[in-house]
Amino acid sequence: MGDPQSAALGRQVLSIVVAGGGTAGHIEPAMALADAVRRLRPDARVTALGTERGLENRLVPARGYPLELIPPVPMPRKASPELLKLPLKVRESVKQTRDVLDRVGAHVVVGFGGYVSLPAYLAARGRVPIVVHEANARAGLANKVGAKFAERVLAATPDSGLPGAQTIGIPLRESITRLDRVRLRAQARAHFGLHPHAPVILVFGGSQGARTLNTAFSGAAEALGRAGIAVLHAHGPKNTIAVQQVPGTPGYTAVPYLERMDLAYAAADLVVCRSGAMTVAEVSAVGLPAVFVPLPHGNGEQALNAQPVVTAGGARLVADEELTTQRVIAEVLPLARDAQRLQEMSRATLGTGHREADHVLAQIVLEVAGQ
Repeated sequence: MGDPQSAALGRQVLSIVVAGGGTAGHIEPAMALADAVRRLRPDARVTALGTERGLENRLVPARGYPLELIPPVPMPRKASPELLKLPLKVRESVKQTRDVLDRVGAHVVVGFGGYVSLPAYLAARGRVPIVVHEANARAGLANKVGAKFAERVLAATPDSGLPGAQTIGIPLRESITRLDRVRLRAQARAHFGLHPHAPVILVFGGSQGARTLNTAFSGAAEALGRAGIAVLHAHGPKNTIAVQQVPGTPGYTAVPYLERMDLAYAAADLVVCRSGAMTVAEVSAVGLPAVFVPLPHGNGEQALNAQPVVTAGGARLVADEELTTQRVIAEVLPLARDAQRLQEMSRATLGTGHREADHVLAQIVLEVAGQ
C-alpha cells in the first residue's frame, strides 16, 4: 500500500488509470484515449496497467506514459489444475492493483478487456469509478464482469453482449483519424518504393503475419505483376516469403513489419487483412476498401467485427480456408483494377467509421471522474 501522503498528493492531480494490456487490440485504444485526455486536460496524469510479458512494455513507454506492472490473471478455457489456483492468483493481483490505484490517487479506472482489466475492475469496485470499453463485436469475460458495476459501458458496435452499452466506435490514434490518403499518396508510395501510379494492394495479417495470406499472395505475385498491380505485403517478423517477379512489372514489396501504418494505408487502393476489431476500425476510419479474412480461431468474433462494413458494401469477407492463390487471382486481382468499384467501396467504408471515438470516450471519462 502506498503511503497516505503520496496518495493525498496524487489526488490533487486528475489521475486516470487505463487497463488494456496484453495485445495491441487492447493497448492501442487505451493509448488513443490517453492522448485524447491529454489534449483536453494537459494537466491530467494517465497511468497504464500491464504485465511483464505483454506488448505494453514496449508500446506504453514509447507513447510517453508510465506503466505499472501487476500479476497477470489469464483465464483457463477449460477445467485444469490452473483453474484451482485461480482464486489465489486473482486475490494477489487485485491486492497489488489496489496498491497502484491508491499510490497514483486514481479518480477513474478505464478498462478495455483482457487479463489486465479483470483485476483492475475487482480492485476498483466500490472504491474508484469504472468505465468499460468493449472493442470486439462479442464481449469477453473481463468486460462482462466489469460492466456489472461500471459507471458507464461503451462499445465499438451494437449487440456486443453488454447490456446498456453506448456505441461509440474504437478510440484510434490521430495519425489514423486525421489521415489524408490522397495528399499523402505520393509520399507514402515513395517511402515503400512502390510504383507511383499502379493499383496497390496492401496485405498484412497482424503483428505476427498470417500464413494463409502469405501463401496465397506470394503464389499470385507473378499474375498480379503481369496485371499491372503492385503489392505491399507485411509477412510477419518470424516469416519469410519467396515471390516470382516479372521484370518491368510494378513490383512486389515484402517487409517483415509495417512501422508506419498511416503511410501503408495512404499508399494502398485495397487492403487484404485479418478482421481484428482494431484493424476494422482503422480501415473504416481511413476509407480503405477491404477484403477481410477472419482468423479461423476463437469464438468467431473476427467475422462479426467485419460484418457491419461488409453489409454496408465497403468490404468483402473470405473465409480463411477459402483464400487460395486461385481466389486471389480470380477475385482480388480484378477488384484491384476496378477503380470505380473501389471508389464506391471507399465511400461505403467511410460511412461505418467512428473517427471521433477517442474524443467522445475522453469526455465521458472526464465526466465520470467528476471533472
